[in-house]
Amino acid sequence: MQAERVLEMGKLNCDRGDYTAAIPLLKEAAAVFFSERNFPQFLKCQNFLLRVYAEMDRTEEIQSTKESLQDLVMKEGFELNAKTYYTLAACASLRDQNALALDYGQKALALGLANDSKEDICHAIFIIARTYSTPEYQRYTDALKEIYNLQVFFQVYDLPDLRASTQILNAHILHQLKRHEEAIEVAWKAYDDLKNSKSLALATYLLILMGAIYIDLEEKDMARMYLNLAQKSLDPKNQVRLNRMVQGYVDKLGREIDQNVDLVFDEIAHSVTEKKLGKIDFKNQFILLDLLRLFVLNQGTVYSKEFLVENVWKQSYDPSVHDNKIYVTIKRLRKMIEPDYEKPKYIFRAKNGYYMNKSARVHLEI
Repeated sequence: MQAERVLEMGKLNCDRGDYTAAIPLLKEAAAVFFSERNFPQFLKCQNFLLRVYAEMDRTEEIQSTKESLQDLVMKEGFELNAKTYYTLAACASLRDQNALALDYGQKALALGLANDSKEDICHAIFIIARTYSTPEYQRYTDALKEIYNLQVFFQVYDLPDLRASTQILNAHILHQLKRHEEAIEVAWKAYDDLKNSKSLALATYLLILMGAIYIDLEEKDMARMYLNLAQKSLDPKNQVRLNRMVQGYVDKLGREIDQNVDLVFDEIAHSVTEKKLGKIDFKNQFILLDLLRLFVLNQGTVYSKEFLVENVWKQSYDPSVHDNKIYVTIKRLRKMIEPDYEKPKYIFRAKNGYYMNKSARVHLEI
Protein backbone atom coordinates (compact mmCIF):
# COMPACT_ATOMS: atom_id res chain seq x y z
CA MET A 1 0.00 0.00 0.00
CA GLN A 2 2.85 2.37 0.76
CA ALA A 3 4.25 1.95 -2.75
CA GLU A 4 0.78 2.64 -4.21
CA ARG A 5 0.60 5.92 -2.29
CA VAL A 6 4.08 6.92 -3.45
CA LEU A 7 3.10 6.11 -7.05
CA GLU A 8 -0.04 8.26 -6.72
CA MET A 9 2.06 11.14 -5.42
CA GLY A 10 4.40 10.71 -8.37
CA LYS A 11 1.45 10.74 -10.80
CA LEU A 12 0.07 13.86 -9.13
CA ASN A 13 3.37 15.67 -9.62
CA CYS A 14 3.42 14.52 -13.26
CA ASP A 15 -0.02 16.04 -13.82
CA ARG A 16 1.15 19.29 -12.23
CA GLY A 17 4.23 19.35 -14.46
CA ASP A 18 6.61 19.09 -11.50
CA TYR A 19 8.74 16.35 -13.03
CA THR A 20 11.73 16.98 -10.79
CA ALA A 21 9.61 16.06 -7.77
CA ALA A 22 7.96 13.15 -9.59
CA ILE A 23 11.14 11.28 -10.57
CA PRO A 24 12.37 10.18 -7.10
CA LEU A 25 8.83 9.15 -6.11
CA LEU A 26 8.37 7.05 -9.22
CA LYS A 27 11.78 5.44 -8.77
CA GLU A 28 11.01 4.65 -5.13
CA ALA A 29 7.68 3.05 -5.99
CA ALA A 30 9.26 1.12 -8.90
CA ALA A 31 11.94 -0.35 -6.61
CA VAL A 32 9.32 -1.61 -4.14
CA PHE A 33 7.11 -3.10 -6.85
CA PHE A 34 10.11 -4.84 -8.40
CA SER A 35 11.16 -6.33 -5.06
CA GLU A 36 7.61 -7.64 -4.66
CA ARG A 37 7.71 -9.04 -8.23
CA ASN A 38 4.69 -6.89 -8.99
CA PHE A 39 5.68 -6.34 -12.61
CA PRO A 40 2.45 -4.67 -13.85
CA GLN A 41 2.86 -1.85 -11.28
CA PHE A 42 6.60 -1.74 -11.86
CA LEU A 43 5.94 -1.21 -15.57
CA LYS A 44 3.45 1.54 -14.75
CA CYS A 45 6.20 3.40 -12.88
CA GLN A 46 8.59 2.93 -15.81
CA ASN A 47 5.94 4.27 -18.19
CA PHE A 48 5.58 7.45 -16.15
CA LEU A 49 9.35 7.83 -15.92
CA LEU A 50 9.72 7.50 -19.69
CA ARG A 51 7.06 10.18 -20.22
CA VAL A 52 8.78 12.48 -17.75
CA TYR A 53 12.18 11.98 -19.37
CA ALA A 54 10.64 12.75 -22.77
CA GLU A 55 9.10 16.00 -21.51
CA MET A 56 12.40 16.99 -19.90
CA ASP A 57 14.29 16.06 -23.08
CA ARG A 58 16.52 13.62 -21.22
CA THR A 59 17.58 11.37 -24.08
CA GLU A 60 20.16 9.41 -22.10
CA GLU A 61 17.66 8.48 -19.38
CA ILE A 62 15.14 7.31 -21.99
CA GLN A 63 17.75 5.08 -23.60
CA SER A 64 18.94 3.77 -20.23
CA THR A 65 15.38 2.94 -19.15
CA LYS A 66 14.71 1.16 -22.46
CA GLU A 67 17.88 -0.90 -22.09
CA SER A 68 16.99 -1.82 -18.51
CA LEU A 69 13.55 -2.98 -19.60
CA GLN A 70 15.04 -5.05 -22.41
CA ASP A 71 17.47 -6.67 -19.96
CA LEU A 72 14.62 -7.51 -17.59
CA VAL A 73 12.65 -9.08 -20.41
CA MET A 74 15.62 -11.35 -21.08
CA LYS A 75 16.46 -12.13 -17.43
CA GLU A 76 13.05 -12.24 -15.77
CA GLY A 77 11.06 -13.61 -18.68
CA PHE A 78 8.14 -11.18 -18.39
CA GLU A 79 6.64 -9.44 -21.37
CA LEU A 80 6.31 -5.70 -21.92
CA ASN A 81 2.66 -4.72 -21.89
CA ALA A 82 0.71 -2.58 -24.37
CA LYS A 83 1.00 0.57 -22.26
CA THR A 84 4.77 0.29 -22.18
CA TYR A 85 4.95 -0.11 -25.95
CA TYR A 86 2.66 2.90 -26.24
CA THR A 87 4.95 4.95 -24.00
CA LEU A 88 8.02 3.83 -25.93
CA ALA A 89 6.23 4.85 -29.13
CA ALA A 90 5.43 8.27 -27.68
CA CYS A 91 9.07 8.79 -26.64
CA ALA A 92 10.29 7.76 -30.10
CA SER A 93 7.78 10.10 -31.74
CA LEU A 94 8.93 13.06 -29.65
CA ARG A 95 12.48 12.36 -30.80
CA ASP A 96 11.36 12.15 -34.47
CA GLN A 97 12.11 8.42 -34.61
CA ASN A 98 8.87 7.86 -36.45
CA ALA A 99 9.51 4.44 -37.97
CA LEU A 100 10.32 3.13 -34.49
CA ALA A 101 7.27 4.91 -33.06
CA LEU A 102 5.02 3.24 -35.62
CA ASP A 103 6.53 -0.18 -34.87
CA TYR A 104 5.98 0.24 -31.12
CA GLY A 105 2.46 1.56 -31.74
CA GLN A 106 1.55 -1.49 -33.83
CA LYS A 107 2.92 -3.79 -31.11
CA ALA A 108 0.81 -1.94 -28.54
CA LEU A 109 -2.26 -2.34 -30.76
CA ALA A 110 -1.63 -6.07 -31.26
CA LEU A 111 -1.37 -6.62 -27.50
CA GLY A 112 -4.45 -4.50 -26.84
CA LEU A 113 -6.48 -6.51 -29.35
CA ALA A 114 -5.15 -9.84 -28.00
CA ASN A 115 -6.17 -8.90 -24.44
CA ASP A 116 -9.37 -7.16 -25.57
CA SER A 117 -8.31 -4.05 -23.62
CA LYS A 118 -10.25 -1.14 -25.07
CA GLU A 119 -8.09 1.40 -23.21
CA ASP A 120 -4.88 -0.07 -24.64
CA ILE A 121 -6.44 -0.23 -28.11
CA CYS A 122 -7.38 3.45 -27.91
CA HIS A 123 -3.91 4.54 -26.81
CA ALA A 124 -2.29 2.48 -29.58
CA ILE A 125 -4.60 3.93 -32.25
CA PHE A 126 -3.79 7.43 -31.00
CA ILE A 127 -0.02 7.01 -31.25
CA ILE A 128 -0.35 5.44 -34.71
CA ALA A 129 -2.47 8.42 -35.82
CA ARG A 130 0.08 10.84 -34.40
CA THR A 131 2.89 9.07 -36.26
CA TYR A 132 0.91 9.19 -39.52
CA SER A 133 0.58 12.97 -39.07
CA THR A 134 4.33 13.63 -38.81
CA PRO A 135 6.18 15.49 -41.61
CA GLU A 136 8.01 12.25 -42.39
CA TYR A 137 4.81 10.33 -43.24
CA GLN A 138 2.22 13.06 -43.97
CA ARG A 139 -0.52 10.41 -44.07
CA TYR A 140 -3.08 12.92 -42.91
CA THR A 141 -6.10 11.11 -44.36
CA ASP A 142 -5.10 7.88 -42.58
CA ALA A 143 -4.52 9.82 -39.36
CA LEU A 144 -7.98 11.41 -39.54
CA LYS A 145 -9.54 7.99 -40.12
CA GLU A 146 -7.86 6.68 -36.97
CA ILE A 147 -9.10 9.73 -35.07
CA TYR A 148 -12.65 8.98 -36.25
CA ASN A 149 -12.26 5.41 -34.92
CA LEU A 150 -11.18 6.82 -31.57
CA GLN A 151 -14.15 9.15 -31.40
CA VAL A 152 -16.42 6.11 -31.78
CA PHE A 153 -14.68 4.48 -28.81
CA PHE A 154 -15.05 7.66 -26.74
CA GLN A 155 -18.82 7.44 -27.04
CA VAL A 156 -18.62 4.35 -24.83
CA TYR A 157 -15.39 4.64 -22.86
CA ASP A 158 -14.51 7.57 -20.58
CA LEU A 159 -10.87 8.48 -21.25
CA PRO A 160 -10.79 12.27 -20.73
CA ASP A 161 -7.04 12.82 -21.16
CA LEU A 162 -6.86 10.70 -24.29
CA ARG A 163 -10.01 12.29 -25.69
CA ALA A 164 -8.47 15.75 -25.18
CA SER A 165 -5.18 14.59 -26.72
CA THR A 166 -7.09 13.26 -29.73
CA GLN A 167 -8.92 16.56 -30.24
CA ILE A 168 -5.60 18.42 -30.00
CA LEU A 169 -4.06 16.04 -32.56
CA ASN A 170 -7.09 16.57 -34.81
CA ALA A 171 -6.63 20.36 -34.56
CA HIS A 172 -2.90 19.96 -35.29
CA ILE A 173 -3.61 17.96 -38.46
CA LEU A 174 -6.18 20.52 -39.66
CA HIS A 175 -3.58 23.22 -39.00
CA GLN A 176 -1.06 21.31 -41.12
CA LEU A 177 -3.68 21.08 -43.88
CA LYS A 178 -4.19 24.88 -43.69
CA ARG A 179 -7.80 24.39 -42.58
CA HIS A 180 -7.29 26.95 -39.86
CA GLU A 181 -10.90 27.82 -39.00
CA GLU A 182 -11.74 24.15 -38.55
CA ALA A 183 -8.59 23.71 -36.47
CA ILE A 184 -9.68 26.48 -34.09
CA GLU A 185 -13.15 24.95 -33.75
CA VAL A 186 -11.69 21.55 -32.86
CA ALA A 187 -9.18 23.16 -30.48
CA TRP A 188 -12.08 24.67 -28.52
CA LYS A 189 -13.60 21.19 -28.24
CA ALA A 190 -10.27 20.05 -26.81
CA TYR A 191 -10.48 22.91 -24.32
CA ASP A 192 -13.86 21.60 -23.14
CA ASP A 193 -12.40 18.11 -22.71
CA LEU A 194 -9.46 19.49 -20.73
CA LYS A 195 -11.87 20.75 -18.07
CA ASN A 196 -11.99 17.12 -16.90
CA SER A 197 -8.23 16.61 -17.17
CA LYS A 198 -5.51 17.25 -14.61
CA SER A 199 -2.72 17.45 -17.18
CA LEU A 200 -1.00 20.82 -17.24
CA ALA A 201 1.17 19.68 -20.16
CA LEU A 202 -1.87 19.08 -22.36
CA ALA A 203 -3.36 22.46 -21.48
CA THR A 204 -0.06 24.20 -22.23
CA TYR A 205 0.37 22.38 -25.54
CA LEU A 206 -3.14 23.46 -26.57
CA LEU A 207 -2.22 27.09 -25.89
CA ILE A 208 0.91 26.72 -28.02
CA LEU A 209 -1.10 25.16 -30.84
CA MET A 210 -3.61 28.03 -30.75
CA GLY A 211 -0.71 30.47 -30.96
CA ALA A 212 0.72 28.61 -33.97
CA ILE A 213 -2.63 28.63 -35.77
CA TYR A 214 -3.08 32.37 -35.27
CA ILE A 215 0.47 33.00 -36.52
CA ASP A 216 -0.49 31.34 -39.81
CA LEU A 217 -3.68 33.40 -39.87
CA GLU A 218 -1.43 36.48 -39.44
CA GLU A 219 -3.39 37.53 -36.36
CA LYS A 220 -0.33 38.46 -34.34
CA ASP A 221 -2.11 39.87 -31.30
CA MET A 222 -4.13 36.68 -30.81
CA ALA A 223 -1.04 34.54 -31.40
CA ARG A 224 0.97 36.54 -28.90
CA MET A 225 -1.80 36.27 -26.28
CA TYR A 226 -1.90 32.45 -26.45
CA LEU A 227 1.88 32.10 -26.52
CA ASN A 228 2.23 34.43 -23.54
CA LEU A 229 -0.31 32.32 -21.64
CA ALA A 230 1.65 29.18 -22.54
CA GLN A 231 4.91 30.73 -21.32
CA LYS A 232 3.28 31.68 -18.02
CA SER A 233 1.84 28.18 -17.62
CA LEU A 234 5.05 26.19 -17.94
CA ASP A 235 8.21 25.76 -15.92
CA PRO A 236 11.19 25.87 -18.33
CA LYS A 237 13.33 23.66 -16.08
CA ASN A 238 10.73 20.88 -16.00
CA GLN A 239 8.85 21.23 -19.26
CA VAL A 240 11.88 21.50 -21.50
CA ARG A 241 10.19 20.17 -24.65
CA LEU A 242 7.21 22.53 -24.40
CA ASN A 243 9.44 25.46 -23.52
CA ARG A 244 11.57 24.85 -26.61
CA MET A 245 8.41 24.62 -28.70
CA VAL A 246 6.87 27.85 -27.43
CA GLN A 247 10.18 29.70 -27.79
CA GLY A 248 10.34 28.62 -31.41
CA TYR A 249 6.94 30.14 -32.12
CA VAL A 250 7.73 33.28 -30.11
CA ASP A 251 10.88 33.76 -32.19
CA LYS A 252 8.87 33.21 -35.36
CA LEU A 253 6.31 35.77 -34.26
CA GLY A 254 8.83 38.35 -33.14
CA ARG A 255 8.80 40.22 -29.86
CA GLU A 256 6.05 42.65 -29.01
CA ILE A 257 7.16 46.26 -29.37
CA ASP A 258 6.01 49.00 -27.07
CA GLN A 259 3.78 51.40 -28.98
CA ASN A 260 6.21 54.21 -28.07
CA VAL A 261 9.19 52.39 -29.63
CA ASP A 262 9.96 51.97 -33.33
CA LEU A 263 13.02 49.74 -33.25
CA VAL A 264 14.42 47.34 -30.63
CA PHE A 265 18.02 46.11 -30.71
CA ASP A 266 18.48 43.14 -28.35
CA GLU A 267 22.18 43.02 -27.48
CA ILE A 268 22.02 39.59 -25.80
CA ALA A 269 19.87 37.79 -28.36
CA HIS A 270 21.55 39.57 -31.30
CA SER A 271 18.11 40.30 -32.69
CA VAL A 272 16.33 43.32 -34.11
CA THR A 273 12.58 43.96 -34.10
CA GLU A 274 10.94 46.74 -36.07
CA LYS A 275 7.47 47.98 -35.18
CA LYS A 276 5.92 47.32 -38.58
CA LEU A 277 8.23 44.62 -39.92
CA GLY A 278 8.41 42.49 -36.77
CA LYS A 279 11.48 40.41 -36.03
CA ILE A 280 14.22 40.87 -38.64
CA ASP A 281 16.36 37.86 -39.48
CA PHE A 282 19.99 38.95 -39.82
CA LYS A 283 21.15 35.31 -40.02
CA ASN A 284 24.98 35.46 -40.00
CA GLN A 285 25.30 39.03 -41.26
CA PHE A 286 27.50 40.21 -38.41
CA ILE A 287 28.82 43.31 -40.20
CA LEU A 288 25.27 44.62 -40.59
CA LEU A 289 24.54 43.94 -36.92
CA ASP A 290 27.74 45.65 -35.79
CA LEU A 291 27.01 48.62 -37.99
CA LEU A 292 23.45 48.96 -36.67
CA ARG A 293 24.64 48.56 -33.09
CA LEU A 294 27.08 51.44 -33.56
CA PHE A 295 24.32 53.69 -34.88
CA VAL A 296 21.84 52.64 -32.17
CA LEU A 297 24.31 53.26 -29.36
CA ASN A 298 25.04 56.76 -30.61
CA GLN A 299 21.93 58.18 -32.22
CA GLY A 300 22.55 61.42 -34.08
CA THR A 301 26.31 60.94 -34.25
CA VAL A 302 27.67 61.21 -37.79
CA TYR A 303 30.26 58.54 -38.60
CA SER A 304 32.68 59.12 -41.44
CA LYS A 305 33.44 56.38 -43.94
CA GLU A 306 36.97 56.17 -42.58
CA PHE A 307 35.69 55.64 -39.03
CA LEU A 308 33.23 52.94 -40.15
CA VAL A 309 35.90 51.01 -42.04
CA GLU A 310 38.38 51.13 -39.18
CA ASN A 311 35.86 50.30 -36.41
CA VAL A 312 33.38 47.96 -38.11
CA TRP A 313 35.45 46.23 -40.78
CA LYS A 314 38.69 46.56 -38.77
CA GLN A 315 40.59 47.58 -41.89
CA SER A 316 42.61 50.58 -43.06
CA TYR A 317 40.45 52.92 -45.10
CA ASP A 318 41.05 52.93 -48.85
CA PRO A 319 38.51 55.04 -50.81
CA SER A 320 38.95 52.98 -53.97
CA VAL A 321 38.11 49.80 -52.07
CA HIS A 322 35.75 50.88 -49.32
CA ASP A 323 33.55 53.70 -50.62
CA ASN A 324 31.42 51.39 -52.72
CA LYS A 325 31.48 48.69 -50.03
CA ILE A 326 30.06 51.14 -47.48
CA TYR A 327 27.41 52.36 -49.90
CA VAL A 328 26.27 48.80 -50.68
CA THR A 329 26.28 47.78 -47.01
CA ILE A 330 24.23 50.81 -45.90
CA LYS A 331 21.80 50.04 -48.71
CA ARG A 332 21.43 46.43 -47.51
CA LEU A 333 20.91 47.57 -43.93
CA ARG A 334 18.24 50.05 -44.96
CA LYS A 335 16.40 47.41 -46.98
CA MET A 336 16.30 45.20 -43.91
CA ILE A 337 15.15 47.66 -41.25
CA GLU A 338 13.31 50.42 -43.12
CA PRO A 339 9.54 49.83 -43.55
CA ASP A 340 9.72 52.11 -46.61
CA TYR A 341 13.13 51.98 -48.26
CA GLU A 342 12.33 54.99 -50.45
CA LYS A 343 11.54 57.07 -47.34
CA PRO A 344 14.08 56.03 -44.70
CA LYS A 345 13.37 56.87 -41.06
CA TYR A 346 16.41 55.34 -39.37
CA ILE A 347 19.67 55.55 -41.33
CA PHE A 348 20.42 58.97 -42.84
CA ARG A 349 23.31 60.23 -44.96
CA ALA A 350 25.19 63.39 -44.01
CA LYS A 351 27.71 65.35 -46.04
CA ASN A 352 30.61 63.49 -44.48
CA GLY A 353 29.10 60.18 -43.37
CA TYR A 354 26.07 58.32 -42.02
CA TYR A 355 24.03 58.46 -38.80
CA MET A 356 20.96 57.14 -36.98
CA ASN A 357 18.06 59.58 -37.00
CA LYS A 358 18.04 61.15 -33.55
CA SER A 359 14.26 61.44 -33.48
CA ALA A 360 13.73 57.73 -34.19
CA ARG A 361 12.35 55.92 -31.15
CA VAL A 362 14.98 53.25 -30.67
CA HIS A 363 15.40 50.96 -27.66
CA LEU A 364 18.59 49.06 -26.83
CA GLU A 365 18.25 45.98 -24.63
CA ILE A 366 21.51 45.07 -22.88
